[in-house]
Amino acid sequence: PGDVNFAGIDMRPHAPDLALALEAPTAVQIHLAAAIAAFFLGVVQFVAPKGTGLHRTIGWTWVILIGAAAVSSLFIRQINPGAFSLIHILSGWTLLVLPMAIYAARRGEIARHRGRMTGIFIGGLLIAGALAFMPGRLMWRMFFG
Repeated sequence: PGDVNFAGIDMRPHAPDLALALEAPTAVQIHLAAAIAAFFLGVVQFVAPKGTGLHRTIGWTWVILIGAAAVSSLFIRQINPGAFSLIHILSGWTLLVLPMAIYAARRGEIARHRGRMTGIFIGGLLIAGALAFMPGRLMWRMFFG
């Protein structure tokens, strides 16, 4: 009852099992909290007016959160035990592009700033977030396991 077979994978969609997150290593907990907060704050940033004091405050908060998510991910190595995996490329890319995006804003290069921040949101949160829901991973187990 409630089991779904999607592309040959058995799923049992349910309310999130937060106990799994609480049992996870500290780096995973920090990563999860920072990424979730960055996602929702990023959505707010997309729809809120730009160039205001509020935009800057939310933006700096988002920079700290996305930076924390990227750095903490470097300590998560369950996919490829003890070593980096391909998903870590997104972390490195985020840590490289983030200062470039801030620099662009400071120089008044708003289109470049917007493009880089949007790229970080898409790559660092949407794509990496989607990969976090692969069968067997923590987010999969929390929602479908």
